[in-house]
Amino acid sequence: MPQYWLMKSEPDELSIRDLQRLGQARWDGVRNYQARNFVRAMQPGDLFFFYHSSCPQPGIAGIGRIVGEPYPDPTALEPASHYFDAKASAEKNPWSARDVAFVETFAEVIRLPRLKACAALAELPLVQKGTRLSVMPVTAEQWQAILDLR
Repeated sequence: MPQYWLMKSEPDELSIRDLQRLGQARWDGVRNYQARNFVRAMQPGDLFFFYHSSCPQPGIAGIGRIVGEPYPDPTALEPASHYFDAKASAEKNPWSARDVAFVETFAEVIRLPRLKACAALAELPLVQKGTRLSVMPVTAEQWQAILDLR
């Protein structure tokens, strides 16, 4: 049975439209250990809500699917990358990346205030104060509640 996730990306780095155009892309740059552990826990075929963050209209813009297994995040080793980690090496890279595939773009972004107003999402870390994880699990009930907001 697939699990569900929510993954945040700044649309000027990778947007749902970019993923739609590419069909598949690398999801990298996760630099929080809890979020990284979620990245590693994902299974091929799992679905995720694609959340646009740090933009004028943050919210859920569509759906993607996890492809393949996690692998060392190459951006940790690239000095020019803002995800560079001076402590990481080719032999010991603590960060993981995943390949993701496009599934669907929503007609309208489901904005954060709308998500916060939905009682069924009260336990979703995204809508709780002080939670800034870029990757988080979503229960089947929360998944359906979000789909119902489209």
